[in-house]
Amino acid sequence: MSHNRSVDDVEVRESGIQGRGLYALREFNAGEIVLRWDLSHTIPNEKVASLIEAERRYTHPLEDQRTLIVQPPERFVNHSCRNNTEVRDFSDVALRRIEVGEEITSDYGSDGSGVRFDCLCGSDNCRKQIG
Repeated sequence: MSHNRSVDDVEVRESGIQGRGLYALREFNAGEIVLRWDLSHTIPNEKVASLIEAERRYTHPLEDQRTLIVQPPERFVNHSCRNNTEVRDFSDVALRRIEVGEEITSDYGSDGSGVRFDCLCGSDNCRKQIG
């Protein structure tokens, strides 16, 4: 894996939010790119419905005609209503200082993915329903 995706700075492990999550192995400052997405796995939009449900969870609109299948480790960034990163140009960018060992989270309701689900983030400002 190439270092420019910052994969050496994060690791996947059990999450208190849901399943597995992505955790910081070093400190990140506000505005710093935590992870650049791998954009090499795309499919035509009409093929999304034929994906198995487990894989469909990891799709993200790429452009008018294509959908991205989000790859590890970025597919393990869990949603939180008190997120510490946001998606900018297919990268997860720190919104504030992120400490070593902290789970990397994003707000799926504002990242353009269009997903709908019951939120389990547990933050004090949890919206309960996303999408």
